[in-house]
Amino acid sequence: MAMHHKLIPLDATQVKFDEARKGFFSGYASVFGGIDSYGDTVLPGAYGETLKSRKRPVQMRWNHYGDVIGKWLRIEEDDKGLYVEGELTPGHSKAQDVYASLKHGAVSGLSIGYRSVKSVANDHGGVDLHEIDLVEISVVESPADLAATVDDVKSTIEQITSLKEVESLLRDAGGFSRTDAKALLACVKSLCLRDAEAERSASDIVAAIKAATLKLNK
Repeated sequence: MAMHHKLIPLDATQVKFDEARKGFFSGYASVFGGIDSYGDTVLPGAYGETLKSRKRPVQMRWNHYGDVIGKWLRIEEDDKGLYVEGELTPGHSKAQDVYASLKHGAVSGLSIGYRSVKSVANDHGGVDLHEIDLVEISVVESPADLAATVDDVKSTIEQITSLKEVESLLRDAGGFSRTDAKALLACVKSLCLRDAEAERSASDIVAAIKAATLKLNK
């Protein structure tokens, strides 16, 4: 099951700082009901199961693939979204840099790393997320920094079985917008059809995209 990310801009996180507790901050890592750039919407109740049946803590990371920079002290759903309270690790150099950037408003915001458990296609070209498996919550400096490493991308490519999953990989790991991802898929499909001089199956097209992407990432 592929990992996905959802960014909430800093001005929407409602981040607050407690000056009496160095490194402490609170805010929202996810807000219900909005439509993001992928056309996805997180619905109330999406975090219910993952929060009550956790086997390991939700990590606080820097840019998803960076350092663990602190710990979440409180994570809960309310009427607005996923409310969090966290503490950055004292004496951790990266954590102190992140704290300074948060207070200055120099980073983009918070972003969840999750796997979709239950979702339904919506009218906006994305999905309504009814249930989410929450993996981690990161402080992120910019959307571009949500991209996976080459090894992560290769691992995900091996699990692709549909054109929809290719589109998701291009968006979540490759940094493509939804429009650009769809345009690239259409272009690849057109080339495959032209070269074969006959209609090819979706599985053939997926295989061609896998091979081409893996070659680019070597």
